[in-house]
Amino acid sequence: MKELRYFYCPDLSNGVYATLPQEEAEHIQRVLRLNTGDSVVLTDGCGHVAQATISEIGKKQCTCQIQAIHDEARHWKGSIHIAVAPTKNIDRIEWLAEKATEIGCDAIHLIECRFSERKHINKERLERIVLSAMKQSHKSFLPEITALHSFRQLVDSPFNGQRYIAHCYNDSDISLARKYLPSLLEGAPCQDCLVAIGPEGDFSIDEIEYAICHGFQPVSLGDSRLRTETAALFSVMLMNLNHSQDSQKRPL
Repeated sequence: MKELRYFYCPDLSNGVYATLPQEEAEHIQRVLRLNTGDSVVLTDGCGHVAQATISEIGKKQCTCQIQAIHDEARHWKGSIHIAVAPTKNIDRIEWLAEKATEIGCDAIHLIECRFSERKHINKERLERIVLSAMKQSHKSFLPEITALHSFRQLVDSPFNGQRYIAHCYNDSDISLARKYLPSLLEGAPCQDCLVAIGPEGDFSIDEIEYAICHGFQPVSLGDSRLRTETAALFSVMLMNLNHSQDSQKRPL
């Protein structure tokens, strides 16, 4: 049986017909060469998924008739947020955004820190990358990409959940894995979580102290020295492990 492709349609509220964005329509027509009557799957990135067939197609427009629509639950409980300082090599942050979306997360916050080597980011390009990754991995939740803002803005912003700051200084002897795995084994309820990852030069001492004073818990990610994007993805994976809807049924 031919696998159905996922396409992004931000508005499925009609429930009968859906008009796809121009980029999606062009991809269907020019690249995939689909025709009227072909079946597709549509998602609005907010958890709604529709089985549909193409009813009208042109060079820049595609309309689909919705056959059925349903709400799809996340495979993780709570919200998973990662805050990360973009690396000098932008390819590594783009890789992180793609992989974090494939694994599952709700938001990627881009932060500028004292030792940051990159002060500018193409937010629109990252949004296109996570959109593609969402469709490729057959997910129905599109992670939010926040514009680059200062580390203090992140700390000062309200967040209803647990907040952690991972750093490489010796006094951070609490392992993020050790905080998560026992609660996973005990079946403890999950909370919304945010993990902050610093730039390649790590957070400054002042930044760490400021975060701790404002409710962040300091954690380490183990004995290995990880690249920024590796540390961020490792954190996303740990949060997913603990937040999995089926975690109590799966062996570690």
